[in-house]
Amino acid sequence: MNLKRWMLAWIAITAGITAAAQDFTLRSPDGKAIVRISVKDSIQYSLLYNGKPLLQPAVVSIATSVDPDGKWKVAGTKTSAVTQTLRPVVRQKSAFIEDRYTQLQINFKNHTSLQWRAYNNGIAWRWLINNKGSWRVMNEQAGFGFRAKDSAWYPVENGFFSHNERLYKRLTIDSIRGEKSLASLPALFNINGIKILITETALLNYAGMWLQGNGSNTLEAVFPHYPIHKKITSDRDEEVESRENFIARKEGPSQLPWRIVMIAPEDKDLLVNELPYQLAEPSTGDYSWVKPGKAIWDWWNDNNIYQVDFRAGINTATYKYYIDFAAKYNLEYVVLDEGWSDTRNLLKTVPDIDMEELSHYAASKNVGIILWTTWLALDQQLDAALDLFAKWNIKGIKVDFMQRDDQQMVQYYERVAKAAAAHKMLVDFHGAHKPAGLQRTYPNVISFEGVYGLEQSKGDQSKSIAPDHNVTFPFIRMTAGPADYTPGAMLNAQKGDWAPHFSNPMSIGTRCHQLAMYVVYESPLQMLADNPTHYYKEPECMQFLQAVPSVWDTTIALQASVGNYILTARKAATGDWYVGGMTNFTPRTLTLDCSFLPDGSYTMHIWKDGINADRNAQDYKMEQITVDKNSKVPVVMNIGGGWAARIVKQQ
Repeated sequence: MNLKRWMLAWIAITAGITAAAQDFTLRSPDGKAIVRISVKDSIQYSLLYNGKPLLQPAVVSIATSVDPDGKWKVAGTKTSAVTQTLRPVVRQKSAFIEDRYTQLQINFKNHTSLQWRAYNNGIAWRWLINNKGSWRVMNEQAGFGFRAKDSAWYPVENGFFSHNERLYKRLTIDSIRGEKSLASLPALFNINGIKILITETALLNYAGMWLQGNGSNTLEAVFPHYPIHKKITSDRDEEVESRENFIARKEGPSQLPWRIVMIAPEDKDLLVNELPYQLAEPSTGDYSWVKPGKAIWDWWNDNNIYQVDFRAGINTATYKYYIDFAAKYNLEYVVLDEGWSDTRNLLKTVPDIDMEELSHYAASKNVGIILWTTWLALDQQLDAALDLFAKWNIKGIKVDFMQRDDQQMVQYYERVAKAAAAHKMLVDFHGAHKPAGLQRTYPNVISFEGVYGLEQSKGDQSKSIAPDHNVTFPFIRMTAGPADYTPGAMLNAQKGDWAPHFSNPMSIGTRCHQLAMYVVYESPLQMLADNPTHYYKEPECMQFLQAVPSVWDTTIALQASVGNYILTARKAATGDWYVGGMTNFTPRTLTLDCSFLPDGSYTMHIWKDGINADRNAQDYKMEQITVDKNSKVPVVMNIGGGWAARIVKQQ
């Protein structure tokens, strides 16, 4: 071979080596989850679990104004393994979280890195971008590769302007197209009996991630682009009329949100997965003043109290009645929802409210007040409103109707969280996107709506909320973080007897279905949604509702099936245990294995469906038995039923 031919051959061989894919593998600490990443002209990943394919190869990518083409040339890699214990400021599920993972960081020559983590219960990745000055994220690609007949619980959306309060449609992957293509997160999928859930966390200064399908086997992330023109259409709504060709504006080095794929071999595993918290940005500063608790709430019951000597409504006398109720049952808060102020001017209370008087009265009863606001009025009056609220000794704000998660709105969430923290106030976001880590970064962000909740039972019959949904969303929406579903209905009906009523609303399902929600559902600020007058008439139920906490030291998912039933045990800081069981429209009997209890004898106080609860959903029975860790207790639930227990150690 002459020299020229030899050099051409050498160049060809070298070019072949350069173009060859570079493959990387990351295993979870227990070795069951394996992520395979291939870098060539594009970056692809796939996921295996127990040696079997779970997610098929799909592309991840990022395009910025600095590097729009994404030339993926690997500069180096770094691996690590971490085991640490996290101690949440607000204990949604547990007092301690074991945070154990392996990590692979792939550094590219374009000042971009792709960081992967593998946990025993899921995987996650994010982009680290080391740009200088001002730049933009033009596009982010995150694909999720399925097979055609894998199935989904898919929260179909009509567009990016949404409360993200959705029912879940059961769809196969190949049917996710057209009007059923767009979904908010989280979304849940079934792959040969193993569930995976897609969501995100550490969402700060960026746009929220959504999913979209086109009838192929790959779902793709989509993002609401940065707004250009917006239009205020009411006292609470601001809609985006046009958008930029980029997702987000950035300044200097930046890390983007984590994209999470939870893995659940058993349905109950989803109920104890805390990856969104583990991967969120930790808080800085002192948040020891944050006080979780329960609240009596006015809006669902429409202030429709009775057997009183004053005209019920949005007035000082009515809210004193709420405060008295809260004080009697040791509830931490009273929520004043829409109506206490001019919705466009938070500095102007309505004539029948004397906020100074209410503030002093609540303080004398050791009850905190939380005030509702529209996000728009608060945005326009943030400093002045919070200063006034602080003068009134207000303990928190309920901010409503954002209905967006583009970068500008995500920045608003953080701005409110910071400002409220400076005034030592809680924040409960309603009309909100799903939780995405803000509750760890700012622990005063105590809860979020973004869930199809009890309020839906007040109005349109076609939108009624039923037990099958109530045992579905905990596996999906609640995995992302706290869910302000607002339970506690005392007027209960079976489906055939239920009717919508705005001022005297009722729930579908049994009384014990509602009581069990206080154990099954997670919200460090937990509502009692019904009329105080009704609660006064239910002293046995109030024994439970007064005692049950809103935060937990330990959570054990005992038995669960998506859309069918849940049985959960939780330990309170007092050492008492609570158990909640819920079923859909199918009556069933589960067995409570008490082996989670420490040694000793315990009194179990039980609230269970009555024998006639299939006809009268308010029928229940309270009983008391002695148990220990060897006990097996039948959990009998009627149609749309529930079961609740408090377990106290005997002295």
